[in-house]
Amino acid sequence: MTKSPIKKQRCAVYTRKSSEEGLDMEFNSLDAQREACEAYIASQKPEGWVLHEGHYDDGGISGGTLERPALQRLIVNIEAGRVDVVVVYKIDRLSRSLMDFAKLVDLFDRHDVTFVSVTQSFNTTTSMGRLTLNILLSFAQFEREVTGERIRDKIAASRKKGMWMGGNPPLGYDVRDRKLVVNADEAATVRMIFERFLTVGSATVLSKNLAAEGVTSKRGKPINKGYLYKLLKNQVYIGKAVHKGTAYPGEHEAIISQDLWNKVRTIIKESPRTRANHTRAQTPALLKGLIFGADGRAMTPAHTKKKGRLYRYYVAAELLKGESTEGIVRRVPAAEIETAVIDQVRGLMRAPEIIVATWRNAREQENCITESEVREALQNLDPIWDELFPAEQARVIQLLVERIEVHPDRLDLRFRVDGLQSLVTDLDSVRRAA
Repeated sequence: MTKSPIKKQRCAVYTRKSSEEGLDMEFNSLDAQREACEAYIASQKPEGWVLHEGHYDDGGISGGTLERPALQRLIVNIEAGRVDVVVVYKIDRLSRSLMDFAKLVDLFDRHDVTFVSVTQSFNTTTSMGRLTLNILLSFAQFEREVTGERIRDKIAASRKKGMWMGGNPPLGYDVRDRKLVVNADEAATVRMIFERFLTVGSATVLSKNLAAEGVTSKRGKPINKGYLYKLLKNQVYIGKAVHKGTAYPGEHEAIISQDLWNKVRTIIKESPRTRANHTRAQTPALLKGLIFGADGRAMTPAHTKKKGRLYRYYVAAELLKGESTEGIVRRVPAAEIETAVIDQVRGLMRAPEIIVATWRNAREQENCITESEVREALQNLDPIWDELFPAEQARVIQLLVERIEVHPDRLDLRFRVDGLQSLVTDLDSVRRAA
């Protein structure tokens, strides 16, 4: 009777270690796992088991994810039909996630691949092996979750003691012996940013100024508005360690005084619109020199105070001279007419016909500019309008508006297309610099 030939089983050994500790040793944990697996494969030689060429070793990578370089290479070879058996030292070397392990078992089944753990003596070819695998893996996942809880508790306890728990140090500090230490040069930059924000009052304006001056973040990138807000809200600068929204006294030295911090926080708590309005009340009228009455004479900015409140107006020349003419608006509230004009200007910057006209005009001066660049430049101004200082808003209005005439029943505005071109050029220059 002829004995049927034994089918060759190509066995791939997979090893993994979560931490990088000890991986630089001549004989490390990965080597020990591989040696045990290769010995097991050799013991199964009568069954046709042979070692598959290639190493699949993931050192310093958690078992909670499938995104591991060696595992991905193993999966590719399984799908290519080059592997018949996957051999590991223990189940949790392959995965600690029950969901991930289920995906891998499904992959093995589709390609007729057997999974074997050399220290737990079972494989996936039997229903009992599958049941045992799921039970063991559930314990492995439970162990991982308990370990995670212990780590989180340790971090929380350390934070309460004010300790630095790792990560990228903020601008102004370096890490030495697992502690934050003040970097004198960077600390001076941080103090300068806080002090200038008190004066400027606008993150948009300050971030543009800092970018223009070449001030950079810890990693050498330009400081944008988002980074600036994050820096101004970081309590590490007043010597605090924050964990889940609660601040504790830190071990490190503060860079910013509590008084300076409080002043900056007071400004940040105000909305950008409120900040702009506060500043506007202290600056010249937005429409000065542009607004005229129906008789063609300029209207003059004026204001009065009642019960501590400031009321601003644009007053017709005839009212100031004591004249009285029919059909002339003698006085208009400044806030109302300025809002109406601003709304018109913001709508203008979104109008397709204005965008095309501006592009054509700008193209005469700069051939390379495209219609999409003009559209982007104009539309980008709209979201940040409320954060511009009144002086900047006035400059934009002066560029875009040629004349405003106030009639009893309407408001006539005359715009400058060449002003739009100038604005686009300025905005495009800022964008390229950023």
